[in-house]
Amino acid sequence: MRTEPPFRADHVGSLLRPATLLQARDDYAKGTLDAAGLRVIEDAAIRDVVALQAEAGLQTATDGEFRRASWHMDFIYRLGGISVAADEQIVVKFRNENEKIEFTPKGMKVDGKITLNETIFGDDFAYLQSVAGEGQTPKLTIPSPNMVHYRGGQAAIDQTVYPDIEEFWADLAVAYQNEVARIGAQGCTYLQFDDTSLAYLNDPAQRAEIAARGDDAEHLHLRYIQQINTAITGKPEGMRITTHMCRGNFRSSWAAEGSYDFVAEALFGELGVDGFFLEFDDERSGGFEPLRYVPKGKYVVLGLITTKSGVLESKDDLKRRIEAASKYIDVDQLCLSPQCGFSSTVEGNSLTQEEQLAKLRLIVETAQEVWG
Repeated sequence: MRTEPPFRADHVGSLLRPATLLQARDDYAKGTLDAAGLRVIEDAAIRDVVALQAEAGLQTATDGEFRRASWHMDFIYRLGGISVAADEQIVVKFRNENEKIEFTPKGMKVDGKITLNETIFGDDFAYLQSVAGEGQTPKLTIPSPNMVHYRGGQAAIDQTVYPDIEEFWADLAVAYQNEVARIGAQGCTYLQFDDTSLAYLNDPAQRAEIAARGDDAEHLHLRYIQQINTAITGKPEGMRITTHMCRGNFRSSWAAEGSYDFVAEALFGELGVDGFFLEFDDERSGGFEPLRYVPKGKYVVLGLITTKSGVLESKDDLKRRIEAASKYIDVDQLCLSPQCGFSSTVEGNSLTQEEQLAKLRLIVETAQEVWG
């Protein structure tokens, strides 16, 4: 078993919110609970979910993203220079086997110079550190810098603020460099950049949408790889950084399809992270062939367990799929996790708390039997 991240048995980050927390968020929105009262309830829920992860046998500990409504926008809106476009909505079309769902969050606009005015999630991570037990490595998940651009593209950037798009990219990189340095100074040794853009761009339909809004869909992934690399330049010694890529995860539905082939050679060969959390829970993700581009020294966390359903996978099937992946990459470079979080937004996916725990335990048991 590995003693540093990513671990043989790992998970992406978000976990199902308990009913008490969902009720508290509703009360806060109605004005019947103040911010201090909400935080007390959040603290208790996070203590419990950290203990749950330990009970499952995981070496990773996250706060389940319990203080967030969304895996990415809660972070992005706290960057200086970014505002909520209250009169606009972003429409993201999701689907599953039974229905089509539209996710319509508020839009965003870059109407000032991008800056970092605080350590975003710094207080939240400090609390996680305080409740993590022996043998648990606290992990912080944040959206990759690419997500600031991908949602709206250049149309969301005020050209009077950034007449030269390269200045936007440069300021965004500095803001992220500062965030990485600050959270590292707090003792964070496990940081994850969550990124849907590099997975979405494998889907021809998504690339057509990107091209229609005026961006270079055929080469945007190269820009995004460069942006992450610049953002983690000078990362603190001892910090391990991973990236997680999925094709959408909202109420047990997805937004994109396609194997990793389109981005694989550049992604695995050039992205300077320590590990890749990859979605492989069904046929939408394609085969394992793109893993042949992963160099020695990098780790791939196979997302073989779905968070979109409570049906428990077969341990034997998981072992067979790990073996299939090892035809393209050394098995010693592989780890195991769910394909995404269980609750990328506050609503969560369609499974129970008991089913979530069973899946986490399955990951640990399977990893122990495969890697010892």
